[in-house]
Amino acid sequence: MSNENKQTRGHIFISGRVQGVAFRYYSQKTAQNLGVTGWARNCINGKVEIMVEGEKENVIKFIDWCHVGPWSAIVENVDIIWENYRGEFFSFNIRG
Repeated sequence: MSNENKQTRGHIFISGRVQGVAFRYYSQKTAQNLGVTGWARNCINGKVEIMVEGEKENVIKFIDWCHVGPWSAIVENVDIIWENYRGEFFSFNIRG
């Protein structure tokens, strides 16, 4: 299998009690621990939006974490749009 096939990208929208509970901070720490890159931001509709790229296995582990989140979060739903890996991020950042 070529390296491109092992890399993936997920565009994630998490709903529930996910703002004001340090979801973005813990998503950044989780991403760093798993070696995936991308960003997280709060949406005006109360969701957290995350773009994540990396080794498919680690992206899946990150998404598994998103279903739980930090201890103070109540995750109700996780929507994922799978996209082609682009390799455009060098780290995982918190956006606005």
